[in-house]
Amino acid sequence: MKKLLWLFLSTTILFVNCKKNDDDLDPGGQDPDPTADVVVEDFIWKALNLWYFWQDEVTDLGDNRFATSATYTTYLEQFSNPEDLFDEVLFNEDRFSFIIDDYEELVRAFAGISKSDGLEFGLVQFSDSDDVFGYVRYIVPNSDASTKDIARGDLFTGVDGQTLNLNNYSQLLFGDNDTYTLNMADITNDVITPNSEEVTLTKQEGLVENPVFITNSFDINGNKIGYLMYNRFTSNFDEELNDAFGQLKAAGVTSLVLDMRYNPGGSVNTSRLLASMIRGTNTNDLYIRQRWSSKIQPQLSAEQLEDYFASATGDGSPIQTLNLNTVYVLATNSSASASELVMNGLAPYVNVVHIGETTRGKNEFSITLVDIPDNSYVYNSSKENQINTENSWGMQPLVGRNENADGFFDYTAGLTPNIELREDFGNLGILGDVNEPLLARAIQEITGIASKRDFTVRMPIKVLTSSKMHTTTKDNMYLDKELNLDINFQ
Repeated sequence: MKKLLWLFLSTTILFVNCKKNDDDLDPGGQDPDPTADVVVEDFIWKALNLWYFWQDEVTDLGDNRFATSATYTTYLEQFSNPEDLFDEVLFNEDRFSFIIDDYEELVRAFAGISKSDGLEFGLVQFSDSDDVFGYVRYIVPNSDASTKDIARGDLFTGVDGQTLNLNNYSQLLFGDNDTYTLNMADITNDVITPNSEEVTLTKQEGLVENPVFITNSFDINGNKIGYLMYNRFTSNFDEELNDAFGQLKAAGVTSLVLDMRYNPGGSVNTSRLLASMIRGTNTNDLYIRQRWSSKIQPQLSAEQLEDYFASATGDGSPIQTLNLNTVYVLATNSSASASELVMNGLAPYVNVVHIGETTRGKNEFSITLVDIPDNSYVYNSSKENQINTENSWGMQPLVGRNENADGFFDYTAGLTPNIELREDFGNLGILGDVNEPLLARAIQEITGIASKRDFTVRMPIKVLTSSKMHTTTKDNMYLDKELNLDINFQ
């Protein structure tokens, strides 16, 4: 179910202005019988009919699919749950569109605000069973987890005394309980064994995570190397991102390691700003070009379809750019959407040295849709008072794809690394430390001096998911819906 199992919630963009006003755009189809209880279903069908990238590929979303109001109403009434209709009309290649029963929760998440305990972790399936273990990636500052005895690299195999497996992990970790207890584990010689330690965590309302997680610079054998760990493209923190580049610029950085290994995406405009901070502020250079559905594309001018490098943030601050010709990007299977967009958008201009794993492969963008027909269902904070009070549902459907200045957009299988290196769950290292394996490998590439660290990664297990994971509608909104990924490390 798309509401419960979400992937990369913040892979969204703000709607670009059409040559028509939003309220000039009308969906196809009929109006339902006003006495029928299909308010939510009518919203789902009409909004997807208008905006969905694959609208013309889905028979049941066709403009002329229903000849009369009666047949349209009958069709909608067959779905007892709105999620069932949503799932029914999704194109079979769509991996990322989702629906939620509370659009306000969606809006808060895009602002970097959520109900969370601050524990950022990944889940892994043991290669010889359906059992699952978790590993801590990092802790959000000022969260409940930050006050507990738990840190990056810690492992857990159970919750509330129950061993995690494929059938129960979702309920145990992402259920309705705000407080839960992790049953911790040790790893020795590649063997993971439960221990007697427990950590109890409680989710907090309104936890704000600054995605600019680490900014640092190093002088290594005459090389001034900058390091930035960036965990989400949240437009509310664009100024903080620009300030971080100001720090790197003031430090005289000539090489940059951009760490997006856990970044699931976010604002496309923020990705444009980040690319400009790396490469330069020539506003005549094309960053990306948008490809919308066959229904929307003809209504957009060339100017509205193209995004160029930026010289200032949305608040008007001059972009602090490093003007680099090469950037070293740490990216993994958890890196998606806007993270991949930065890499692809920079590629025609900058040598992007990708260290890590093949990325997720999300080359589409989405918009937030709510039941506001007068604005063609596009969410706008200034028009919240026009949203249908009988319908709190929202959708985040894929509505287009982005291509770079060379016209390349076909990376649904992910962007492959120049240097493949996976994280070792038994020895993750300290983020931002020069000896952390991925950063150390990037430094080696920059300086040409091999690290003394052993980069051999021993994997006796199968990755169940390496995406950024939180919880369901009751918490942050990054939950991989493809938990049966068959990725074996030999």
